[in-house]
Amino acid sequence: MDNEEKNNNSKQILLSVLGVAILIVAVVGISFAAFSYSKAGETVNTITTGTVTMSYTESENGINIENAIPMTETEGKALTGVGNVFDFTVDATITGATNIDYEVVAVKNAESTVLDKDIRLYLESSTDGTNYTQAFAPAAFTPSTTVSNLGAPIGTMQLAQGTFTGTGNTTTTTVYYRLRMWVDTLYEVGGEQQTYKVTVNVYGKGRD
Repeated sequence: MDNEEKNNNSKQILLSVLGVAILIVAVVGISFAAFSYSKAGETVNTITTGTVTMSYTESENGINIENAIPMTETEGKALTGVGNVFDFTVDATITGATNIDYEVVAVKNAESTVLDKDIRLYLESSTDGTNYTQAFAPAAFTPSTTVSNLGAPIGTMQLAQGTFTGTGNTTTTTVYYRLRMWVDTLYEVGGEQQTYKVTVNVYGKGRD
């Protein structure tokens, strides 16, 4: 492993959200140590040129389908209410000129019984938490076959990506996301109980 590869590995941040946890990862500067955190609290690394705080907060960490009725894309995109949408935020407060690239990925629960091809995932984003636009068009769950550039492992599905940019002054940016999931109209409903669940993780990496 050369020095460049070691440096890249040391700059990777993995943000995982489990249960009702509020995950806050605080990093100072542009030398990023890799770690994960799965309970309420805060982890801080002190380095050189600024402070980057990424937080991910939700009362649930995913969305679950149980014996759902198949629906059209138009119906699925209009779903509302508890259990039908999963709202979460990704935000950063940056002091200095540090940049953070991040990606939002879905992870399928191993106990899911509906086939991937019969599931549709749809993600919207907003800068104000009110006006949402499409960030990821409705598509079947498609697991990745390689590790992403930002560290998302094999088997995850990328839903969105973005960059938090430091301007030299202190800047705070929040991106709001809304995930919907439904069963496609071609799904054949059987007599047994069928389920499908995904959780959402955020991966990030700092760069100069």
